[in-house]
Parts: sequence; structure tokens; C-alpha cells
Amino acid sequence: MTGQAFTREQAAPGWRLKLGVAILMLSVLLPIVGISVLAGLGLSTSMTTSLSGALLMSGEIFGILAVAVMGKPGFAYLKSRLFGLLKRYGPPKTVGRGRYTFGLMMFVAPILFGLFSPYFSTQIPGFIKQPLPYAVSGDLMLVASLFILGGDFWDKLRSLFVHDAHAVIPENADSGSPQGD
Repeated sequence: MTGQAFTREQAAPGWRLKLGVAILMLSVLLPIVGISVLAGLGLSTSMTTSLSGALLMSGEIFGILAVAVMGKPGFAYLKSRLFGLLKRYGPPKTVGRGRYTFGLMMFVAPILFGLFSPYFSTQIPGFIKQPLPYAVSGDLMLVASLFILGGDFWDKLRSLFVHDAHAVIPENADSGSPQGD
């Protein structure tokens, strides 16, 4: 297989891929579960911090080990499967006006909430005592809105960070003149 690109039609690597995926899952779960358990043990802050750092570092090491165990063919196979899945369930290139409007409202709502919540925190029920649910739901709404808005919106966001990008505004169908007039 040396010198050839890996294709999905070729047979998936055997035990090395399975062991590599298991180690990769361990590299993700070990820090999450381990740090959660450490937080509940009641250890001193310095001990909890040290052990949490060690768990995070071990997760990184296990991730590198997983790729090494899988080898180049196994990693290429896993990558092709994951990116194929993401392409299938990713945002469509273009969306209709209703979906775009709904997605735009979902995109703007958490941003506006984040801007104004410090000023109106006493009027928001439970915000002062429990701000985390508000923050998590806002983040989830923002991420979901990116998928609802579609691929064209991703391109618009990307153009914000490209110096030479220019906006192309379609002409207004009613008057025949550009919208910017």
C-alpha cells in the first residue's frame, strides 16, 4: 500500500484499527471521566489541579499512541469515514429564505443576550444564581444556527477574516437597482 492513496473501497485494516479506535476513545474519555471523578473526591485544590493536568496530558499521549497503533492506512480509513459522515450530515450549500431568516434569528439571539445580560441580570429569572444553563444553551443555539444557515453563510463568516474579500449583493428584483442604493 506504499505510495497509494487510501480509498474506501479497500478493505479496512483489522485489529490495529480496532485497537487504535479503542485507545482514541480512551484518550477522550479518560480526561472527561477522570476529572469529573477527581472533582467529587474532595481532594485539595492543588492535588485536584495536578491530577487533572496529568489526566489531560495522558489523554494527549493516548491520542498520539492511537494514531501510531492505527498506522497510516488505519488513520486514513478512519479519517475518510468520519469526514464522509460529516459531509453527509453537514450544512447544505444554499437554504431557502424562511430557513435563513430562522437561522439568522438563532445566530443573533445568543449574541444579543450575551451583550445585554449583564445589564438586565436581575430581571432574568435564575441568571445570577445559575448562569451556566443560559451560557450552554446560548452556545448550543449559536452552533445549531450555523448548520441551519447553510454553507453560504459559512462562506460569509469566513470572508470576515479574509482581507481581500468583497461583498456581492444581488440586485433587487423589484426595482432592478442594487440594494445598496
